[in-house]
Amino acid sequence: MIESFRNRLWPGYKTGAGIEPALLAQFHPLEEGLAAMGVAVWPMVELEADDALASAARLACEDPRVEKVLVWTPDKDLAQCVRGDRVLQVDRKAKAIRGAADIRRKFGVEPDLIPDFLALVGDAADGYPGIKGIGPVGAARLLNQHGPIESFPPNVLGDQLEDAKLFKRLATLRTDARLFTDVDALRWRGPTDAFEAWTGRIGTPQLLQRCLQARASK
Repeated sequence: MIESFRNRLWPGYKTGAGIEPALLAQFHPLEEGLAAMGVAVWPMVELEADDALASAARLACEDPRVEKVLVWTPDKDLAQCVRGDRVLQVDRKAKAIRGAADIRRKFGVEPDLIPDFLALVGDAADGYPGIKGIGPVGAARLLNQHGPIESFPPNVLGDQLEDAKLFKRLATLRTDARLFTDVDALRWRGPTDAFEAWTGRIGTPQLLQRCLQARASK
């Protein structure tokens, strides 16, 4: 099952139920293969992959040696990680690279209000419904008028305020995962000695040659 601390907060939050068994069976072998390839891998317990991406973006952004951080995912919840033109979201499907101004144009709010925006409109993929009667346009209007949900006057959401706060907790990505202490740990230095055996087990020895060629071209 794919679960996190959010499942304890909201019973309808997404789980691994419904994932094709054939796809699920590939998760651990893929993780093992990437690690053997020398790629940084962060197995999550209690947190989700998006929390890892958000944490990595924060850590990299704080390092003055890093010129720019690119978060390669179209997921709208990762838009909250965007910071000016320094931390950008890459949406390969839409062929778009979005900075803070682009997030504002797309959603109507600044990146740091994306969790509030999602709390109000809901996220069907993650399994929480949002606040009844509030769509994207209305959510952006309320957030630009009042700021984050915690600043809303009591009469704006009425008895739905606590639900909105809960949904915001679900939508807010964690950035405190201890993934690495130095960005140099992310630098790819080529496959490890274990990669040859791994490619042999899955019957794709050509992957080793491709990795070695990629390493030689760096």
